[in-house]
Order: sequence, then structure tokens, then C-alpha cells
Amino acid sequence: MAKYKIAWLPGDGVGNDVMDAAKIVLDKFALDAEYTHGDIGWEFWKTEADPLPPRTIDLLNNSDCALFGAITSLPKEECENQLVPELKGKGHVYASPIVRLRQEFNLRTNLRPCRAYDGNPLNYKDGIDIVVFRENTEDLYSGVEFHPVPDEVREVLKKHNKKMGRFDSTAADDMAMSLRINTRKACTNIITDAFELAKKQGRKSVTVVEKPNVIRETSGLMVRTAREVAKKYPSIELWETNIDAMCMWLIKNPMDYSVLVTSNMFGDIVSDLCAQLVGGLGFAASGNIGDKLAVFEPTHGSAPKYAGQFKVNPMAMLLSVKMMLDWLDETDKAGTLDNAIASVIKEGKVKTYDMGGSNTSLEVAEAVAAKL
Repeated sequence: MAKYKIAWLPGDGVGNDVMDAAKIVLDKFALDAEYTHGDIGWEFWKTEADPLPPRTIDLLNNSDCALFGAITSLPKEECENQLVPELKGKGHVYASPIVRLRQEFNLRTNLRPCRAYDGNPLNYKDGIDIVVFRENTEDLYSGVEFHPVPDEVREVLKKHNKKMGRFDSTAADDMAMSLRINTRKACTNIITDAFELAKKQGRKSVTVVEKPNVIRETSGLMVRTAREVAKKYPSIELWETNIDAMCMWLIKNPMDYSVLVTSNMFGDIVSDLCAQLVGGLGFAASGNIGDKLAVFEPTHGSAPKYAGQFKVNPMAMLLSVKMMLDWLDETDKAGTLDNAIASVIKEGKVKTYDMGGSNTSLEVAEAVAAKL
């Protein structure tokens, strides 16, 4: 019996391409693992009205972790139009399968390391090394939304918020609403994770990124919680900044920041900015980490126009593999892979189009595998 059971979830578009690249590296390692394909993505939405079928949930319940490629998502109306004829008009509503995975398995921590590798021509500045902790299950991504807005929801809001009165003349169908939900438990968990990594890696500061001057209750809860958690880590400074200012300061002084922690949507935004500082989404790996399961994925989209061309940069996927190896406590293999990736980037001989080269995704993976 294999030591690890790993769910293999290519998803859509270039997700298949970069997963093929990952396989080259994992085969070279000969990791003692059983890889089992899982159905997820757009094809299963179109044919089954479910982009995350129950059989895939069952697979993940019996896996140690998963590697995930990419997913396609479209607006509500376009999703309906893409269903096979017999499923249209049946009330099916598309929900992002990766968001569902995060909530179904309480993958509460989204970890996104952004490191500028030496020799990368796309680095904004050499030496950048930022880790973003994004709360992964709540906030505006909780999925509590209304359109049209029901009368009972409007009445409750009017009762507790006088400002709602200015919408009295707005028809229910002319209003959409999303609720931002943060809990103290989730805030405590993500902030503690951020401080624990800073402590483990000898980092000097953790910056909580929110907007409490305007979003007073939900962002306020995150900041107040950060202040309480920080008391347990006296050797690590807690910095506080607003999300808009943070975007400016990251462009101006990225070297000042080490660990960022924030809520779900702000984390989604600021982690893409950090990714661009170190070469773009082709270098942006992530881990969705829970207590019993973790799902590792590059943060780029499915890029349907490039599907099957093996054109996109696979480094984000390979760095996600490195994160998976760390999570499995295969730290020697993780370090070896990291060194191989760094070596290929620094040499600059094998690179995809985004780095000014002409090599395929598979050729880059082969170059990394050759260094192992």
C-alpha cells in the first residue's frame, strides 16, 4: 500500500497542461504515493449540473491531500446557457467548486508564498519574500447572496440599519446583496497561523491588512483579534494597514513586508499583487489547508485559449507541489525541488513565453526534473 493517497484534480483548460508538468517531477521523485483522478470542473457542470460531483467528495474524504490544476467559472446567466438541454430550466445554480471544497472540508487557511527567485527577469525587485495568509472560508465568499432581495431580508436590515431606508424605492429585482461574514474563531485561526509561521521562520513582523475605518464591524473584528493574538508573540511586531494603502506600499516598499494576514476577498486581491511583484501568476503557488486535508493549486486561471498548447508557465504548479511535499513532511524532497526550481530560473536557459522564452510547460518541468 502506498504511503500517501493523493487526489489528482486537473480541472479545466491549462489545468491539464500544468498537471502533466507536475507529473514529470513527481515521477522523477518516485514519491510513494497513489494518485487517483477526480472529476471536477466545467465539463461536469455542463453534463451533470455539478462541477464537484459527490464521487469527487468521496475521493477527497479518502485522500491525504490533493493537487488541483485550474477551474473555469462564468457569470450566472452564461453558466445556465452552457448546460445540456435536458438540464436547462431546472433551477440549477453554478457554485465554484474550489470555493465549495474550501467550505466542505474547512480548508480554512489559504497560504500563498511570494518569493523573488534570483535571475527571474520578471521580478519587480530582487529579494522580495512575502507570505500571504488569506482566511479561506468566510467573508464575502461565504456565498450568502440575494437577487432579487427578499422582503424579509430588507425588513430585517431596515430594522437594524436606518441607512437602508434610502433603498425603499428600489425594486427587489433592481438590488443585489452579498453578506460579509467574519467570525472570531476564523479570525483567530488565520492570524495564529500567520504568527506561527513567522515564529518558525524567524520573521520579524506580521501585517494585518483590512479596512476597519470604513468596514467597522467585520474588519474591526479581524484587527481586534490580531491585537489579542499578537500578545502571545512578543518578539514579533504587529503592523496594521488598510487594504488600499497596502497596495500602494507594496509597490513602493515591498522589502518592508514579510507576512501579511487578511480576510478572504482582500487576501484574494493582495496575493495577486504580491504574485506580480515576483513574476506574475506563473509563479503563484497556493495551499488550501485544513486540519485533515489540504489542496494545493496554482492561482492562475484556466486560460481556455491556451488549453492543450503547453504554453503556460508551470512554475506555479511545481511550487504548489513543493508546498504539498512540505505539508506531507517530505521536507528533504521539498527542499530539493525548491533548489531545482531556483537553479532553472537562475540559469535562464529553459523558460516559457512570459519570461521571454519559447519552451513548453513540459520542457520546463523536464529541466527541473533533470536537476533533482
